Amino acid sequence: MADVESLSEIRARIDAIDADLIRLLADRQSLVRAAAAFKADEQAVRAPARVEQVIALARERAITAGLAPVVAEAVWQAMIEAFIELEIAEQARHGGHVPTKRPTR
Repeated sequence: MADVESLSEIRARIDAIDADLIRLLADRQSLVRAAAAFKADEQAVRAPARVEQVIALARERAITAGLAPVVAEAVWQAMIEAFIELEIAEQARHGGHVPTKRPTR
């Protein structure tokens, strides 16, 4: 990272990165909504093995990129959970038989 001159410059760069992240998350959301049509039930949406695979890949990519793997894992866990809930709601909206609430543990 190039030298920065002030806190306001750092904040401006962070804001620009956040804007990029929002655009990428919107793209991801479109794909999640499309994926809902291919999944029959909540178990298929939650797909624990797939979640583990995605998080493991995020950790690997984080290491390569210089991001703390613990940060990547926490962000991906939160993101995946939010998208799972969105996908379940999307299925329900399109006539699926998937409940919109997670079962209590």
